[in-house]
Amino acid sequence: MTLLAIDWILFIEKLSLIAIIIFASLGIALYTTFAERKVAAILQDRPGPNRAGPFGLFQPFADGLKLIMKEEIIPNSASKFLFVLGPVMAMTAALMTSAVIPWSSHVELFGRKIDLQIADINIGILYVFGVVSMGVYGIMIGGWASNNKFSLMAALRGASQAISYELAMGLSLIAVLMISGSLSLKTIVEQQMSGHLWNVVYQPLGFIIFFICAMAECNRTPFDLPEAENELNFGYHQEYSSMKLGFYLFAEYVNMIISSAIMACIFFGGYDIPFLDESTLAPNLAAVLGVAALLIKIVIFIFIFMWIRWTIPRFRYDQLMNLGWKKLIPLALVYMLITGAVILWWQGRS
Repeated sequence: MTLLAIDWILFIEKLSLIAIIIFASLGIALYTTFAERKVAAILQDRPGPNRAGPFGLFQPFADGLKLIMKEEIIPNSASKFLFVLGPVMAMTAALMTSAVIPWSSHVELFGRKIDLQIADINIGILYVFGVVSMGVYGIMIGGWASNNKFSLMAALRGASQAISYELAMGLSLIAVLMISGSLSLKTIVEQQMSGHLWNVVYQPLGFIIFFICAMAECNRTPFDLPEAENELNFGYHQEYSSMKLGFYLFAEYVNMIISSAIMACIFFGGYDIPFLDESTLAPNLAAVLGVAALLIKIVIFIFIFMWIRWTIPRFRYDQLMNLGWKKLIPLALVYMLITGAVILWWQGRS
């Protein structure tokens, strides 16, 4: 088999994996909206959606069809190209983040070993931060292009919130990187599998800081200041309708899913199954069980996101900035220094 043929096979494998991950992310995001409404209903002692299909299971499709069939409205005073570009950038950035997530080890098909990861790059975490930063442009462009003062104010809130909490999020990860010595998500997962202890055991405070910042990055309550309906009418996507609005809403849920996957990989062993030696299993069985384990961890995190949304009230904006700049960033800095001191002390002993 020639080198060119091998390259084409690899290209088809990666393209198929990209398609599967994109459609799976969109499908999970679709039903995450349904799950959110059901969780809210349970916490508020009401039935929730129960009309469309058995147990309301077709409600996400009804909501999606409604968005598709609504009229496309672009305000006359809007910058039309940027008005369309904003939601496209937000959705694209949300989906691109999944490229470096290791969903499991590998499968063996037709005599080939296929890694269940689109790209195992040695700067995977930096790639995630870079792509997440692009998502802020989607919010800013959409708010500015709408030519609406409330949308612009909400977009400025979203940009300043993202900048503030990305700093604390990055600093909270440095302590983990000191232990792992790698920026590759797959390497971090494999180290946790070989060490039999997840990073959350070594870095509990780092995980708490990262989780708080992840909620702020996803604009989830109590950090949903860019979408504060009682202050800004509807937030940065106030002038949007139809699927452009749907892109913004879906991007938030995709971001929540990807954030949950990243937290699972960095702090909870990724596709590692507790008390099970995956090396004793057949490769394909281990891969399927690994995907299931990672999805279970993602679902648990998503439920926690929802639980917090429907139990904790929204912060004021000054409280949001105070928590980010005066609490989380200094705490992450001190924690990073303590971790470095402990590592040096441990190396000196050995």
